Amino acid sequence: MTTALLRSILALHQRREPGVLCTIVKTEGSTPLKTGAQMLVHVDGSIAGTIGGGALEHAVIAQALAAIPLGESRLVEHRLTRDHNMCCGGTVHVYVEAIEIPPQCFIFGAGHVGKALATLLSSLDIDVVLIDGRPNMLDKGYMAEETIRYINEEPDKTLPVLHWDSNTFAIIATHSHPLDRELLRLALRQPFKYCGMIGSKRKVIVTRKLFLERGWATAEELDRIDMPIGLDIAAESPAEIAVSIAARIIEVKNRKEASHLAHARNLAEVLHQLNPEYTNDFACATATL
Repeated sequence: MTTALLRSILALHQRREPGVLCTIVKTEGSTPLKTGAQMLVHVDGSIAGTIGGGALEHAVIAQALAAIPLGESRLVEHRLTRDHNMCCGGTVHVYVEAIEIPPQCFIFGAGHVGKALATLLSSLDIDVVLIDGRPNMLDKGYMAEETIRYINEEPDKTLPVLHWDSNTFAIIATHSHPLDRELLRLALRQPFKYCGMIGSKRKVIVTRKLFLERGWATAEELDRIDMPIGLDIAAESPAEIAVSIAARIIEVKNRKEASHLAHARNLAEVLHQLNPEYTNDFACATATL
């Protein structure tokens, strides 16, 4: 892999954008490029690197774009003369590897539960951001954990400027009930995969009643919020509560989205606007994935 391609993949991660890495893993006969050639396909159809150009590359780009909403990887075979009317005559085997947006979890509140949860999630290949505006809550000793990003600013001021997306998990667990409700009101305006608020059953009842009376959310929107938060495992201590929340996050994270075909259709519409030539190839590739 070239340095330029590595930088492109790192940039994807930093921008939280999906992509697909296409690698030639085997060739037979005459082919434009040989084993090891790689191409990174961005969600808009642009590429970095090449696997040989021409009709082969065009078809693999379509297969790569079809893999993005599915989040799946597969090995594909292209017979250059039969499939693409290329005079090379050889066969190319390409591994189409989806690079998904990594999960991220915003934890609002660095109390006992927040800190325990941040430490636990940081070992689960989740990008963790811990936010608390109180002085000394994020001291240097605790912030030694390099896999966690710390923001020592007021949560309600920080929430709107964070980068939210469909693979974002949000945990609301501050020291203040009014602050929790304000964070929930702001979070409902953002895209997310999971959002939960810590609290007793009474706190949940009061919160739902307040949000509905003031028109801050509909009943359907509130039903998307996990409150009380986490799985019911009779947790009592902060560490046990953190485990129950982490378990719920793992459950949501690892569940396959039933609506992946809807995402594929939405992506097809975007691709048609960018380049109508991709549309037919994308439809065929989606059908075979």
